[in-house]
Amino acid sequence: MSDLESQIDELWERAGDIGPDDRDALDVVEEAIDLLDTGRERVAEVDEDNDEVVVHQWLKRAILLLFRLREISTVELGPFEYADKLPLKHGFEAAGVRVVPGASARRGAYLGRGVVMMPSYVNIGAYVGEETMVDTWATVGSCAQIGSRVHLAGGVGIGGVLEPPNAVPVMVGDDAFIGSRCMVTQGARVGRGAVLAEGVILNSGVPVVDAETGEELSRGIVPPWSVVINAARRRVFPGGEFFITCALVIRRLEPGRRHEKAQLEMLLRDHGVGS
Repeated sequence: MSDLESQIDELWERAGDIGPDDRDALDVVEEAIDLLDTGRERVAEVDEDNDEVVVHQWLKRAILLLFRLREISTVELGPFEYADKLPLKHGFEAAGVRVVPGASARRGAYLGRGVVMMPSYVNIGAYVGEETMVDTWATVGSCAQIGSRVHLAGGVGIGGVLEPPNAVPVMVGDDAFIGSRCMVTQGARVGRGAVLAEGVILNSGVPVVDAETGEELSRGIVPPWSVVINAARRRVFPGGEFFITCALVIRRLEPGRRHEKAQLEMLLRDHGVGS
């Protein structure tokens, strides 16, 4: 693996000199993309010792090099025509993945066994853990890392972070629930078992606030096993008073206990929102 990593880094140093006619370079890059596609390697992961996100830059570089090394080609699927540099992912049945018509994933994205894709999209470099639901019109951006048994509800937007190669992607922990039309971008993190009510906006600059104490817990990091709704805080500017988005933690769940959807619905309705 270290040899492949060094080859990718060497190609990156001379990226301006390579192109689609460099078959040797393409073979090296495709080997790295295959590791991502099969889940043997992933762009980023959480170091359990210090809870920090580790980004494997060489794999991001491989993705970026792939765009240089491939040319646009036309693909026809039934009545549909596509023109792209990257092929779509295949082999869903053998991988134990259910893909409903209208859904697509690029090769280089990993989908764990038991994943269900409603009409939705998963981009290259993304990792989607086993038994996760990618619901209708949800999007998983390039290099986003989604845990196991996660539900990305209808219209959820998980942002991609491909450049620069050292940028931290969105990380969503196991057993999380991301409500309809939530936007999670710019390297934000959602802890294990957390619940985001519909319409929550979360990025690395959004304050995450404890509703009980008013304490700002973080910027862009939702604690594990917490229930979060979209809210706003009053800010005074030279031009007047305005409300700035924040993510409000309204409840802490019992760690390890799966969400009871009916109870969550009641809790969120009490706060004027749904899931």
